[in-house]
Amino acid sequence: MNRRSFLQKSALAGAGAAVATTLSAPNVWAKGKTYLWRMVTSWPPGLPILQTGAERFARRVEELSGGRLRIEVYAGGELVPPLGVFDAVSQGTVECASCAAYYWAGREPACQWFSAVPFGLNAQGINTWFYSGGGLKLWEETYAPFNLVPRPLGNTGVQMGGWFNKEIKGISDFKGLKMRIPGLGGKVLSKAGGTVVLLAGGEIYTSLERGVIDATEWVGPLHDLRMGFYQAAKYYYYPGWHEPGTCLELIMNKKKYESLPKDLQAILDIAAAESNLWTLSEFEAQNGEALQTLVNKHKVQLKRFPEALLKDLHKLAEETLEEEASKSKQARKVHEAFKVFKEKVGAWGKISERAYYDVIG
Repeated sequence: MNRRSFLQKSALAGAGAAVATTLSAPNVWAKGKTYLWRMVTSWPPGLPILQTGAERFARRVEELSGGRLRIEVYAGGELVPPLGVFDAVSQGTVECASCAAYYWAGREPACQWFSAVPFGLNAQGINTWFYSGGGLKLWEETYAPFNLVPRPLGNTGVQMGGWFNKEIKGISDFKGLKMRIPGLGGKVLSKAGGTVVLLAGGEIYTSLERGVIDATEWVGPLHDLRMGFYQAAKYYYYPGWHEPGTCLELIMNKKKYESLPKDLQAILDIAAAESNLWTLSEFEAQNGEALQTLVNKHKVQLKRFPEALLKDLHKLAEETLEEEASKSKQARKVHEAFKVFKEKVGAWGKISERAYYDVIG
């Protein structure tokens, strides 16, 4: 071997070693400090898309982080009561949770706008508000006093109007009606003369079957079929005026989140955004078949709320939103921002989405 050949081979070997060192760096980093989080949820064990989606989110975080961040997931009641997850994360008992913002109206009325607004934005609209219209910044601002960081974790799309044991022909039929319905929609029902009963998912069927409640809303055909509501109620109404695009949330303890390396914070954010898209896609893909099963196999009576009733509910909803907005400075701020954004995207929606649907019938 001559000197030139030796030097060339030495240079190539050195370059190869440098490349190998660079390529192995992530693996060396992955063997560094690891983190173990616990996630609690408001969902029953095994509930498709909601509970299984939380478990999927945890797997994705572990995959994307190369095992540096693992999340153990507990369904509602396994570690924390379904409606106790907000406090558990806020206080740092656990690191994160999967739930829905309208459950926390008692902590701050503004929370309700980040889940579902009656006659408000659909899934596409609320995602646009969060990601491109300032909604997420308002959400973070609302949760900061509770030591929480929120992220959209999924959307159900337009929900069904609910299961009833009597026909609903007009606004007077809501008087005295005991219904499981959370959030701002529940407050509209109260204004119409109904009685709101707030129940976790695992308690609904038994309460409906035993007559503790006269009606319930949950999500849509896929879940309603699995929950067996068709065995306990006679009529299945649509559309879901009360929840036109319900956002599910990931809430994280703010101190725990901010103590993570920046790349792990980004992984949590990215995995949550992916879960947000996945959840809506799953609901849209599976609700149609489930609806056919309910109607064709179980002979469910599918009914549309009368137009006059929907107009009455819309009016009551506007009154309710103003009343709820007056309960706190933050609620007023969020409500006004939501209204402005809804009007802005609505002007475009009338000549895009709405016009298209009118054409295709």
